Amino acid sequence: MDIKQIYMDADALLHGHFKLSSGNHSEYYLQSAKVLEDPKTAAILAKELAKQIRESGLDVDTICSPAIGGLIAGFALASALECRYIFTERVDGKMTLRRGFTVEPGEKILICEDIITTGGSAMEAAAEVERLGARVVGFAALANRGFCKREGSDLGRKPNCKLPKNLPLFALADFDFEMYSPDECPLCKSGSEAIKPGSRGN
Repeated sequence: MDIKQIYMDADALLHGHFKLSSGNHSEYYLQSAKVLEDPKTAAILAKELAKQIRESGLDVDTICSPAIGGLIAGFALASALECRYIFTERVDGKMTLRRGFTVEPGEKILICEDIITTGGSAMEAAAEVERLGARVVGFAALANRGFCKREGSDLGRKPNCKLPKNLPLFALADFDFEMYSPDECPLCKSGSEAIKPGSRGN
């Protein structure tokens, strides 16, 4: 499965000057919402991701996604794995489990995003469900930005990856794009202005 081509066909691999949710800048941006607007494509990608997880032997009770970016990917993966689905969302800036969702002590939860960059939002969701007594057993995403080590990839873990080293990350492909701090961004130095797409921008 050529994930990069799927993103390109959906006009979801954007080229320009982007401000990421981390505050860093990049010449490329993955807009997974454009890929996932087609339910058939979402189901195909989720089935491929579910296949990886099943083949690993990982036991999963529930999929949990941080809102808003991970919602569609997480639901599609839960459907493919035939397990329960919940999500966390920000309340006053803090990732929170609400809307009547609960977790059981020791419940085995896989955190699912559309894209894993450094894993910051995924770790906030993980901390919330673990605070309530569940156990996070791994992480999943359609695409890995190349900062964290995914199962089956030769790409190594970078220092700014926030995911724990002892838990697996499942993803369909690595998209290893350069990121720059605003002070060191060559695009800014050339006079270009960064735009902020995605769930916290547009």
